[in-house]
Amino acid sequence: MSVLHLVNASPFESAALSRCLARAGDADAVLLLENGVYGALAGCRFSDEVVEAAARLDIRVLAPDLDARGLRASSLLPSLGRVGYDGFVELAARHELSLTWT
Repeated sequence: MSVLHLVNASPFESAALSRCLARAGDADAVLLLENGVYGALAGCRFSDEVVEAAARLDIRVLAPDLDARGLRASSLLPSLGRVGYDGFVELAARHELSLTWT
């Protein structure tokens, strides 16, 4: 059974991203949304952890939330995919469960 993990807390304020990445299974996907999009930034203290996890997990970032926070695609880890609301719905439909990490 695959799970869509939704991380909506900033990794600078919460351990949600680290806890999620440690527990997510190989068939799972992770979507960074709301303040969770800060976990996609390149060059921060979480970058190595996210890049390592992206080698085994499908990790995406919700583009409208990036835009709402003024973050540019050039500041993100290149190994992460960006999705819009349609992609969010597609991910939710593809996985049997969703789990929110705050």
